[in-house]
Amino acid sequence: MSSALTDLLALPIVQAPMAGGVSVPRLAAAVSEAGGLGFLAAGYKTADGMYQEIKQLRSLTQHPFGVNLFMPQPEYAEAAAVDVYAHQLAGEAVWYETELGDPDSGRDDGYETKLAVLLDNPVPVVSFHFGVPAPDVLAALRRAGTVTLVTATTVDEAVAVEQAGADAVIVQGVEAGGHQGTHRDLPERDGAGIGLLSLLAQVREAVSVPLVAAGGIMRGSQIAAVLGAGASAAQLGTAFLATDESGAHAVHKEALTNPLFVRTELTRAFSGRPARGLVNRFLREHGPYAPAAYPEVHHLTSPLRKAAARAGDAQGMALWAGQGHRMARQLPAGQLVEVLAAELDAARTALSTGGRG
Repeated sequence: MSSALTDLLALPIVQAPMAGGVSVPRLAAAVSEAGGLGFLAAGYKTADGMYQEIKQLRSLTQHPFGVNLFMPQPEYAEAAAVDVYAHQLAGEAVWYETELGDPDSGRDDGYETKLAVLLDNPVPVVSFHFGVPAPDVLAALRRAGTVTLVTATTVDEAVAVEQAGADAVIVQGVEAGGHQGTHRDLPERDGAGIGLLSLLAQVREAVSVPLVAAGGIMRGSQIAAVLGAGASAAQLGTAFLATDESGAHAVHKEALTNPLFVRTELTRAFSGRPARGLVNRFLREHGPYAPAAYPEVHHLTSPLRKAAARAGDAQGMALWAGQGHRMARQLPAGQLVEVLAAELDAARTALSTGGRG
C-alpha cells in the first residue's frame, strides 16, 4: 500500500469537504491543528474564491489539508423536464419573494481553471467528486507533490479510480449526507446504494490502494470499525457540520438534533442529483418530481434555498445530513477531533482486551 496518504495523517480522521459554505477555512484549520485532515470545498466557488480560501487557511495552520473539486458533468439533453420542474417551483418563488435561478448557469464548475491554480500553487491533498479525473491530471498533481483521492460508490467505480492512478479511494456508503459521488448519474440506479461496511469489504478485495471510509460515521467506535474493515482513515461530514467553526446556517445545525426531523432521504429535489438530507416540506413536496438534471436543478433552486435560509425557514432549505445526524455534537471542531480520537483508542483497547478492563 502507498503511504502517501497515511504519512500525512497524525490521526485517521478526515473532515469531509462540504460545499455550499460549510467547509470554511476556520473549520479546516481547527481539524488539521487537532491532528485530523481538514478540507476546503471548492465546489460552487470561483477559482479565485478557492485560491483566497487556501491563502486564508495557510495563514491559520501549517498542517496538511485538502481541497475538493467537482468533476464537470456531461450535457443534459431533456431541457423540457427542467422547464416542467421550474413551473412546479413557481409557487415557491412567489412564497419566498424571489426569482428562480438560471438552470444554464454553467456545467463545469470552473474545473480547468481550479486545476491550473492547484498545479501552480500545490496543496497537500486534492480530492474529486462526481467522477474520475484523467490519468494525466492525477499524474500532474502527483508530480506537484499532491496526494489525490477520488470518491467511489461502487466496486467498479473504485477499480476505475485505481486504474486512473489516484493515491486513494474514498469509499462512500449510501448512509452519507449530501451528494452521492456517483461517477455517472443513472436514474435507474436510484435507491441501489450500498451500505458502507458492505461496500468497504467489497472494495478492499478489488483494489490495493488505501481506502478512506465515508458514510454515517459519528463516533470513534465507528472509526475503529471501518479501520478494522480495511480502511486507512475515516471521513466525517455531518459530525463536523454541527461544530462551532462550521459555516453551516444555525438553522441547519439545530435541525440535526431537532426531534421534528426524524429521518433522512436521498433526493433530487434541490440539485437534480441524489443527495441525502433531512426530510422537510420541500423535499416531500418536490422530491418525487425532480428530474435527473445536475447542475441545472441546483442553479434553478439556489435562490429559493438562499431565501429560505434568510428567513430562517428550515422547511425550504437543503438540510444535508447523513443517517447518523441525531448523534451530532455541537463542540469546537478541535475538541471533537480529540473526543473522536479518545473514543477510537477506547474501542481499540476494548477490542484488544476482549472487552475487559
